[in-house]
Amino acid sequence: MVAPLMYPKQPNFICLCTYIWLATLTVANAVISHRMTSQSKTLTQASETMEVAALGRPLSLGMLYDSRKDSFIPGVTLWDKKSLNENLDTHHQVLTDLKFSSSDSLSSKSSLLDVSGSLKASFLAGLVEVGGSGKFLHDTKSSQQQSRVTMHYSETTKYEQLTMFQLGKITHPEVFDLKTATHVVTAVLYGAQAIMVFDTMISEDENKQEIEGELNAIVRSIPSFSINGDASVDMKDHNKTMSEKITCTFYGDFALDQDPTTYMEAIETYKNLPTLLKKNPDNVVPIKVWLYPLHLLDNKAAQMKREITTSLISDTESVMEELGEVEKAYNDLLKRTLVNAFSDIKERLHTFQYLFDIYKTKLLSKVGRVLPAIRGGDMEEGSLEDILETHRISPFNANKLNHWLNDAKSEIELLSSLTETLEGIEIEDSDNLMTLFFDLNIDAVVCLTLTSLEYKDTYISTLENFLHSDRLRVQDGINIFFPVKSFRKWFSNHNVIVKMIKDLSQFRRFAEANKHNKKIHFIISAIPNPSIEGSSIYLYEKGELTDTQFKPMSKPPPPKVKNVMDQTVSLKLQKSSSRGKVQYRVEYKQMKPHNKAEEQWHSIDTYDEDFTLTGLESGKQYLIRCRRVDKVGVSEASDTVSTSSFMAELLNTAEGHTDAVQPLIVGGRGGDEFSIKSTYNDHNTVKKIVIDYSVGSIQTIQLFLEDDQMIKVEWKASPTFVLRLESWC
Repeated sequence: MVAPLMYPKQPNFICLCTYIWLATLTVANAVISHRMTSQSKTLTQASETMEVAALGRPLSLGMLYDSRKDSFIPGVTLWDKKSLNENLDTHHQVLTDLKFSSSDSLSSKSSLLDVSGSLKASFLAGLVEVGGSGKFLHDTKSSQQQSRVTMHYSETTKYEQLTMFQLGKITHPEVFDLKTATHVVTAVLYGAQAIMVFDTMISEDENKQEIEGELNAIVRSIPSFSINGDASVDMKDHNKTMSEKITCTFYGDFALDQDPTTYMEAIETYKNLPTLLKKNPDNVVPIKVWLYPLHLLDNKAAQMKREITTSLISDTESVMEELGEVEKAYNDLLKRTLVNAFSDIKERLHTFQYLFDIYKTKLLSKVGRVLPAIRGGDMEEGSLEDILETHRISPFNANKLNHWLNDAKSEIELLSSLTETLEGIEIEDSDNLMTLFFDLNIDAVVCLTLTSLEYKDTYISTLENFLHSDRLRVQDGINIFFPVKSFRKWFSNHNVIVKMIKDLSQFRRFAEANKHNKKIHFIISAIPNPSIEGSSIYLYEKGELTDTQFKPMSKPPPPKVKNVMDQTVSLKLQKSSSRGKVQYRVEYKQMKPHNKAEEQWHSIDTYDEDFTLTGLESGKQYLIRCRRVDKVGVSEASDTVSTSSFMAELLNTAEGHTDAVQPLIVGGRGGDEFSIKSTYNDHNTVKKIVIDYSVGSIQTIQLFLEDDQMIKVEWKASPTFVLRLESWC
C-alpha cells in the first residue's frame, strides 16, 4: 500500500494530474459561465419594467395586469389600501405637448398616443377596451372621399410610484397562485389628453390633394389665431368658407361642458384647454403606467414568456388596414342613391357587407386567441403566421375584395350615367308597379326595363362557401384554395351596352315627345328577363303588359312644302316606314324676330299625306314640322321647315332655270285688256312674275291661279310694259 501511495508523489505524475485538473476546471467554468450568461440574459429581459399607455383605462398603483392579454384585473391586489398609500413617491411632472397628423392609419394614431407595438397588436385583436382619449383609436374614416387632420393636445401633471418598501411587504401573497396576472402597476404618470379630429368631404369634381392641403393648413393654424372676446376669428374669406365645411369630433380626458363639433367651436375649446386642469387639478387621469413582473416577487406567478416580433405585428396591422380600406370603399358605394333605387344591387352589396363583417369578426377572434397563447408560451409565432397566410390565399384577401368592389362601382356608375340622361323620369321598384296600374288617370306605362341586374354572383357564392366550410384553419398547415368561377357580367359585354344605348335613345326621345301627355307615364325599372340581355322597353296598357319589346315610333321625315299662298301652305307628308295608314300631327307657328317672344306650336291631326294648312296670317312666315300619331302617343318631331326658305329656294332655282317662260310683250299706247295663259301643264306652278314697264299707267293687274285663287295688283305705270311668266316642272 505504501508503494502505490508514494508513486503519485513523484514529480512527473503530480504535474500530469495538475494539468488535467486545471483543464477540467476551465471547461466546467466555461459551461457554468455560459449557463449563467444565458440565465442572466433571460432574467434581464424578464425583469424589464414595461411602459404601457393607459388609453383611458382606470389603471392605478398596485393594480394587477395581464400582459398576455393587455388587460387589467380589478378587485385583486397584493396590498391593502393603507399599505399602498404609505410611503408613495410623488413628484410634479408638468409638460404640455401639441401634435398634428394627416394620416388615418393605426400606426399614426398609436404614435400620437404613444402606444407600443405590443399594445397595438392587442388592440387590433380586440383585447383592449379603451376609454376617454383612447377611443380615438377606434375612429377611422368611413369614406375614401373624406379628408382628415388630427390635433393632439396632451398635458401631464404628476408622477407617482411605489417604493421598495411596498414591494417587499406583500399583504396578499395568495394572489400569485391565481396565475391570472403577469405584472403589477408600480408607477403612474397623470395628466389629460385631448384629440380633435377635423373632417371634410371631397366631392367628385374637387381636387382631393388641394383640399387636403387646405384642411391641413387651416387646422395647423388654430394655435396662432387671434380670438376676440366674441369668438370671431381673423381669417380670410376663403378660409371661412372652408371652415364652414369642417366637422370636429372630440375625444378627451377633459371635462367639457359641450364637445366641439365645428371648426369655430374647436378654436374656443383649444383656447380653454390649458386652464381646465389648473382650475381642477384633481381631474387628472392615468396617461402612462409602468408594470413590474410578478415572477420577480414570487416565482409561482404567471409570466409573459415571449413577445410578438415587430415584423409579425406589422404584417397583422397591414392586413387590418387593407380590410379597413375595403370597408371605406363599400361604404361609399352604399351611400350612392342609385343603390336604394335598384334592389338587386342593394341586396348584393348588403350580402357582401354581411359576409365581410362575419369574416373580419372571425379573423380578429382567431388573432385574439393566439396572441395571449404565444405570449404565455403555449403557442409559437407560427400560429399567427398561419392565420395571416390563410387569409392571403382566401377569397377574402384584399385584392379579390377590391376587384369585386371595382366591378360593383363600374356597374353603379354605368347605371348612374344612364339615369342622369333621363332626368325627371323616376326609378320604380318592380314591386311597386301595381301602384301605378291602379291610377285610373293613366292609360299606358312605358318602362325602360333593365333586364340583367339580377344575376348569380359567383364571387359572393365563393365567400359564402368559404365561411360555411369553416376553413379558416390555424395550425393544420393545410392550404385550402377556393377558386372563383369567372363569368361575364352584363356591363362588361360590349354588345349589350350598344343595345342598351339604342334602347335608351329611343326611350328618351319618345318620353320627351310625350312629356305633356298625362295619360302616359314613363318610368325606369329593373325586371329580370334572361331572354333579353341588358334592357328593353316594356309597354303596359291599362295595367297589362302588352309588349316586352316595344318599339316607339321613329322620327318622321320633314314635310315637303308644295306651295305657299297668301294664307295657305300645301304640304306633302311622308311616311317613315311602309306600315299601314298613318295619322299625322302637323305643328306650325309664326317665325318671330330674335328679340320677340317665341310663339307656341299649334297642331292639327290628319290622315292625309297631301295636306293644306289654312287660316294663316297674310304676309307672315311660318315654321312647320310633323309627328306620327298612334294609340300610345306621338313620335319625335320631324326636322322643321319654313315657308321663307321655301320661297328663297324657288327664287334661287328660277334664276338658274333654263326652261323659264319666254318674255311676252303686250299692250301699247293707250293700254288695253289682255290675258296670258301658261303653256305648261296643270302640275306646273307659277314661281315668279316679273313686270317690266315704261312711262305710263297700269290701272290693274289680275292673276288667276288654280282653285279660283287670285292675286290682284294695282299699279301706276306706262301703257307699254312687258309681262314675263317663269315656270318649270
